[in-house]
Amino acid sequence: MYPPIAEFIGTALLIILGNGVVANTLLARSKGQNAGWIVITGGWAMAVFVAVFSVARISGAHLNPAVSVAMAMAGNFPWGSVPAYIIAQLLGAIFGSFVVWIAFLTHWKVTEDSELKRACFCTAPAIRNVAANITCEAIGTFVLIFCIFCMKGAVGAPKSDSVFPIDLGALGALPVGLLVWAIGLSLGGPTGYAINPARDLGPRIAYTILPLAGKGTSDWSYSWIPVVGPLIGCSLAALCYMALGRF
Repeated sequence: MYPPIAEFIGTALLIILGNGVVANTLLARSKGQNAGWIVITGGWAMAVFVAVFSVARISGAHLNPAVSVAMAMAGNFPWGSVPAYIIAQLLGAIFGSFVVWIAFLTHWKVTEDSELKRACFCTAPAIRNVAANITCEAIGTFVLIFCIFCMKGAVGAPKSDSVFPIDLGALGALPVGLLVWAIGLSLGGPTGYAINPARDLGPRIAYTILPLAGKGTSDWSYSWIPVVGPLIGCSLAALCYMALGRF
Protein backbone atom coordinates (compact mmCIF):
# COMPACT_ATOMS: atom_id res chain seq x y z
CA MET A 1 0.00 0.00 0.00
CA TYR A 2 1.20 3.51 -0.87
CA PRO A 3 2.14 5.23 2.45
CA PRO A 4 -0.03 8.34 1.90
CA ILE A 5 -3.04 6.08 1.35
CA ALA A 6 -2.27 4.46 4.70
CA GLU A 7 -2.11 7.95 6.24
CA PHE A 8 -5.54 8.70 4.76
CA ILE A 9 -6.99 5.50 6.19
CA GLY A 10 -5.33 5.92 9.59
CA THR A 11 -6.43 9.53 9.98
CA ALA A 12 -9.96 8.65 8.90
CA LEU A 13 -10.07 5.94 11.60
CA LEU A 14 -8.72 8.44 14.12
CA ILE A 15 -11.51 10.91 13.39
CA ILE A 16 -14.28 8.30 13.10
CA LEU A 17 -13.52 6.97 16.57
CA GLY A 18 -12.28 10.23 18.13
CA ASN A 19 -14.99 12.59 16.97
CA GLY A 20 -17.39 9.66 17.24
CA VAL A 21 -16.92 9.53 21.01
CA VAL A 22 -17.47 13.29 21.18
CA ALA A 23 -20.72 12.96 19.23
CA ASN A 24 -21.79 10.01 21.35
CA THR A 25 -21.26 12.07 24.49
CA LEU A 26 -22.68 15.42 23.39
CA LEU A 27 -25.55 14.82 20.99
CA ALA A 28 -29.11 14.68 22.24
CA ARG A 29 -30.75 11.28 22.78
CA SER A 30 -27.53 9.38 22.22
CA LYS A 31 -27.15 6.47 24.64
CA GLY A 32 -23.80 7.96 25.65
CA GLN A 33 -25.12 11.49 26.24
CA ASN A 34 -23.51 13.28 29.19
CA ALA A 35 -20.94 10.53 29.72
CA GLY A 36 -18.35 13.23 30.39
CA TRP A 37 -14.77 14.32 29.84
CA ILE A 38 -13.17 11.05 30.99
CA VAL A 39 -15.09 9.14 28.33
CA ILE A 40 -14.09 11.65 25.65
CA THR A 41 -10.40 11.55 26.54
CA GLY A 42 -10.47 7.77 26.88
CA GLY A 43 -12.21 7.42 23.54
CA TRP A 44 -9.63 9.62 21.83
CA ALA A 45 -6.82 7.57 23.37
CA MET A 46 -8.31 4.36 22.01
CA ALA A 47 -8.89 6.05 18.66
CA VAL A 48 -5.18 6.85 18.47
CA PHE A 49 -4.29 3.29 19.47
CA VAL A 50 -6.52 1.73 16.78
CA ALA A 51 -5.42 4.15 14.06
CA VAL A 52 -1.72 3.76 14.82
CA PHE A 53 -1.62 -0.04 14.94
CA SER A 54 -3.72 -0.21 11.76
CA VAL A 55 -1.23 1.58 9.50
CA ALA A 56 2.07 1.87 11.42
CA ARG A 57 3.81 -0.85 9.42
CA ILE A 58 2.98 0.91 6.16
CA SER A 59 3.38 4.64 6.76
CA GLY A 60 4.67 4.93 10.31
CA ALA A 61 1.23 6.21 11.36
CA HIS A 62 2.07 9.90 11.57
CA LEU A 63 -1.66 10.81 11.26
CA ASN A 64 -0.70 14.36 12.19
CA PRO A 65 1.15 17.06 10.23
CA ALA A 66 2.97 17.96 13.45
CA VAL A 67 4.50 14.47 13.56
CA SER A 68 5.51 14.59 9.89
CA VAL A 69 7.11 18.03 10.23
CA ALA A 70 8.93 17.12 13.44
CA MET A 71 10.25 13.88 11.95
CA ALA A 72 11.53 15.75 8.92
CA MET A 73 13.17 18.38 11.12
CA ALA A 74 14.91 15.60 13.04
CA GLY A 75 16.27 14.17 9.81
CA ASN A 76 14.34 10.90 9.96
CA PHE A 77 11.71 11.60 7.35
CA PRO A 78 12.26 13.03 3.86
CA TRP A 79 10.95 16.56 3.44
CA GLY A 80 9.79 15.57 -0.04
CA SER A 81 7.26 13.17 1.49
CA VAL A 82 5.81 15.72 3.91
CA PRO A 83 3.32 17.42 1.52
CA ALA A 84 1.79 14.10 0.40
CA TYR A 85 1.43 12.97 4.01
CA ILE A 86 -0.21 16.23 5.10
CA ILE A 87 -2.66 16.21 2.18
CA ALA A 88 -3.56 12.58 2.93
CA GLN A 89 -4.04 13.36 6.62
CA LEU A 90 -6.27 16.33 5.87
CA LEU A 91 -8.41 14.38 3.38
CA GLY A 92 -8.65 11.46 5.81
CA ALA A 93 -9.88 13.79 8.53
CA ILE A 94 -12.53 15.23 6.21
CA PHE A 95 -13.68 11.75 5.19
CA GLY A 96 -13.77 10.55 8.79
CA SER A 97 -15.98 13.50 9.68
CA PHE A 98 -18.45 12.55 6.95
CA VAL A 99 -18.66 9.07 8.45
CA VAL A 100 -19.38 10.50 11.91
CA TRP A 101 -22.11 12.69 10.40
CA ILE A 102 -23.73 9.64 8.82
CA ALA A 103 -23.39 7.50 11.95
CA PHE A 104 -25.29 10.09 14.02
CA LEU A 105 -27.56 11.25 11.21
CA THR A 106 -30.78 11.31 13.24
CA HIS A 107 -29.23 13.09 16.22
CA TRP A 108 -28.17 16.38 14.63
CA LYS A 109 -31.73 17.61 14.20
CA VAL A 110 -32.79 16.82 17.77
CA THR A 111 -29.72 18.55 19.26
CA GLU A 112 -30.60 22.20 19.77
CA ASP A 113 -27.20 23.62 20.77
CA SER A 114 -25.22 24.48 17.61
CA GLU A 115 -21.97 24.69 19.56
CA LEU A 116 -22.35 21.09 20.68
CA LYS A 117 -22.79 20.09 17.06
CA ARG A 118 -19.63 21.92 16.03
CA ALA A 119 -17.73 20.38 18.94
CA CYS A 120 -18.32 16.97 17.34
CA PHE A 121 -16.08 18.15 14.51
CA CYS A 122 -13.53 20.68 15.72
CA THR A 123 -12.20 22.36 18.85
CA ALA A 124 -12.98 25.64 20.59
CA PRO A 125 -11.39 27.26 23.64
CA ALA A 126 -12.98 27.30 27.06
CA ILE A 127 -11.74 30.89 27.49
CA ARG A 128 -10.98 32.73 24.26
CA ASN A 129 -7.52 34.29 24.52
CA VAL A 130 -5.23 34.08 21.50
CA ALA A 131 -1.91 34.00 23.36
CA ALA A 132 -3.13 31.54 25.98
CA ASN A 133 -4.82 29.28 23.43
CA ILE A 134 -1.76 29.10 21.16
CA THR A 135 0.47 28.46 24.16
CA CYS A 136 -1.73 25.62 25.42
CA GLU A 137 -1.81 23.95 22.00
CA ALA A 138 1.96 24.38 21.65
CA ILE A 139 2.60 22.85 25.09
CA GLY A 140 0.32 19.87 24.43
CA THR A 141 1.94 19.22 21.06
CA PHE A 142 5.43 19.61 22.51
CA VAL A 143 4.65 16.90 25.07
CA LEU A 144 3.17 14.67 22.35
CA ILE A 145 6.11 14.97 19.94
CA PHE A 146 8.89 14.95 22.53
CA CYS A 147 7.52 11.81 24.17
CA ILE A 148 6.99 10.08 20.82
CA PHE A 149 10.63 10.81 20.01
CA CYS A 150 11.68 9.37 23.34
CA MET A 151 9.54 6.26 22.80
CA LYS A 152 10.59 5.58 19.26
CA GLY A 153 14.24 6.67 19.12
CA ALA A 154 13.43 9.08 16.36
CA VAL A 155 16.83 10.78 16.04
CA GLY A 156 19.86 9.14 14.49
CA ALA A 157 18.02 6.48 12.49
CA PRO A 158 17.96 6.18 8.67
CA LYS A 159 15.57 8.35 6.69
CA SER A 160 12.45 6.51 5.62
CA ASP A 161 8.70 6.95 5.25
CA SER A 162 8.04 5.61 8.74
CA VAL A 163 8.39 6.28 12.43
CA PHE A 164 10.38 3.48 14.06
CA PRO A 165 7.86 1.29 15.91
CA ILE A 166 8.20 -0.07 19.41
CA ASP A 167 8.67 -3.80 18.83
CA LEU A 168 5.53 -5.11 20.51
CA GLY A 169 3.43 -5.83 17.45
CA ALA A 170 0.05 -4.08 17.60
CA LEU A 171 0.63 -3.25 21.26
CA GLY A 172 3.49 -1.01 20.17
CA ALA A 173 0.79 1.61 19.53
CA LEU A 174 -0.50 1.45 23.11
CA PRO A 175 2.03 3.90 24.63
CA VAL A 176 1.04 6.54 22.06
CA GLY A 177 -2.62 6.10 22.95
CA LEU A 178 -1.84 6.39 26.65
CA LEU A 179 0.23 9.50 25.94
CA VAL A 180 -2.70 11.17 24.16
CA TRP A 181 -4.97 10.17 27.05
CA ALA A 182 -2.57 11.77 29.53
CA ILE A 183 -2.43 14.97 27.49
CA GLY A 184 -6.21 15.13 27.29
CA LEU A 185 -6.68 14.55 31.01
CA SER A 186 -3.98 17.00 32.08
CA LEU A 187 -3.83 19.71 29.40
CA GLY A 188 -6.99 19.31 27.34
CA GLY A 189 -9.36 21.58 29.26
CA PRO A 190 -8.36 25.03 27.96
CA THR A 191 -8.61 24.33 24.20
CA GLY A 192 -9.88 20.78 23.70
CA TYR A 193 -6.33 19.60 22.83
CA ALA A 194 -6.36 19.50 19.04
CA ILE A 195 -2.55 18.93 19.05
CA ASN A 196 -2.96 18.03 15.37
CA PRO A 197 -3.66 20.53 12.57
CA ALA A 198 -5.39 17.93 10.35
CA ARG A 199 -7.58 16.71 13.22
CA ASP A 200 -9.07 20.19 13.61
CA LEU A 201 -8.94 21.74 10.14
CA GLY A 202 -10.27 18.73 8.21
CA PRO A 203 -13.38 18.27 10.37
CA ARG A 204 -13.95 22.04 10.41
CA ILE A 205 -14.04 21.99 6.61
CA ALA A 206 -16.45 19.05 6.73
CA TYR A 207 -18.69 20.87 9.23
CA THR A 208 -18.80 23.87 6.89
CA ILE A 209 -19.83 21.70 3.94
CA LEU A 210 -22.27 19.28 5.56
CA PRO A 211 -26.03 20.02 5.68
CA LEU A 212 -26.42 19.78 9.46
CA ALA A 213 -29.81 20.95 10.65
CA GLY A 214 -29.55 24.07 12.78
CA LYS A 215 -25.78 24.33 12.64
CA GLY A 216 -24.07 27.59 13.53
CA THR A 217 -20.85 29.27 12.49
CA SER A 218 -17.71 27.24 11.77
CA ASP A 219 -15.72 29.70 13.93
CA TRP A 220 -13.07 30.27 11.27
CA SER A 221 -11.65 33.14 13.33
CA TYR A 222 -10.29 30.51 15.74
CA SER A 223 -9.33 27.89 13.13
CA TRP A 224 -5.73 29.03 12.68
CA ILE A 225 -4.82 28.49 16.34
CA PRO A 226 -5.11 24.65 16.29
CA VAL A 227 -2.84 24.78 13.22
CA VAL A 228 -0.18 27.28 14.31
CA GLY A 229 0.01 26.17 17.95
CA PRO A 230 0.80 22.52 17.14
CA LEU A 231 3.35 23.51 14.48
CA ILE A 232 5.15 25.69 17.04
CA GLY A 233 5.05 22.91 19.61
CA CYS A 234 6.29 20.21 17.26
CA SER A 235 9.16 22.40 16.03
CA LEU A 236 10.28 23.16 19.58
CA ALA A 237 10.05 19.48 20.51
CA ALA A 238 12.21 18.41 17.56
CA LEU A 239 14.80 21.09 18.28
CA CYS A 240 14.87 20.24 21.97
CA TYR A 241 15.22 16.51 21.40
CA MET A 242 18.01 17.01 18.87
CA ALA A 243 19.83 19.39 21.22
CA LEU A 244 19.62 16.95 24.12
CA GLY A 245 20.93 14.19 21.87
CA ARG A 246 24.18 16.08 21.44
CA PHE A 247 25.01 15.92 25.15
